[in-house]
Amino acid sequence: MTSAKRLSVLGNIVCGLGLSLGLLAAASAQTTMKISISTAQTSHQGVAIDTFAREVEKRTAGRYKVQTFYNGALGGERESIEAVQLGTQELAFSSSGPVPNFVPEAKILDVPFLFRDKAHARAVLDGPIGQELLNKFDAKGFKALAWAENGFRHMTNSKREVKGPEDLKGLKMRTMENPVHIAAYKGFGIITTPMAFPEVFTALQQGTVDGQENPLSVIISAKFDQVQKHISLTGHVYSPCIFVMNKATFDKLSAADKQAFVDAAKEGTKANRAKVDEDDTKGVADLRTKGMTVVENVDKSKFVAALATVNAQFEKDFGKANLDAIRNVR
Repeated sequence: MTSAKRLSVLGNIVCGLGLSLGLLAAASAQTTMKISISTAQTSHQGVAIDTFAREVEKRTAGRYKVQTFYNGALGGERESIEAVQLGTQELAFSSSGPVPNFVPEAKILDVPFLFRDKAHARAVLDGPIGQELLNKFDAKGFKALAWAENGFRHMTNSKREVKGPEDLKGLKMRTMENPVHIAAYKGFGIITTPMAFPEVFTALQQGTVDGQENPLSVIISAKFDQVQKHISLTGHVYSPCIFVMNKATFDKLSAADKQAFVDAAKEGTKANRAKVDEDDTKGVADLRTKGMTVVENVDKSKFVAALATVNAQFEKDFGKANLDAIRNVR
């Protein structure tokens, strides 16, 4: 072999090695993160994290990949939020249910009958009040990326139609692990049973609890019609959802990547809210078709009146001015 040929072969080897090393470097440059929900992939929450994952990968040119987990595969909401706080999981998407256990200031959003409708709730969460609450997560080991939506919560049970608060007395109801909800539902005379969401279907099926309360999107995706006979459209609590990320993980990102994650969460929120709207539009007819009795015309003023004592305590706990600031957003 001539010197020229040897140099040519050597050059090809070096070039090949360089290309291989380059591909390996590109592969190793991709960082994989996990995000989880307690509901099904077909739910409004599944739509949220699937959209988020696609947007993160697109906006970071594939340098970050988000693996999605559904149906409580990585634990219930509380466990997932705790894992994010500890840094054993990078991301979670959760309803506000267990959030006050980590960020007490978020409790105020769970006060019953605080929001007039979805438009009001979205205006609050997307505005200065919502942003101020997102900022409260920083000191607790989280980066709260965006508020999203669970929806207005309604009562279901296997025992009887609920037309007024008196019909709730003595019902054993699963509640979220949320101190505001528990206090309010006790005010209705409900026997409250805090429970992680992945356990709820079986508890209803076995009669451990008589009922539960959740937005239509959750009731439909969880197939609660299979184990519940009655639903009342009480709309007693507006339930937000939230994208949370481990704060230390977020802080390591470049400024551009930080913005990419925040923007991806906003896109996830848009898709999530659109799904909630769709489920709210079709949900009642869907549940009727599946055999549930639906009480639509609930006199909410009676439910509000039944919580007079509890609401007085909420005004002491949160400050009437703070509650009014939310109520007065237009």
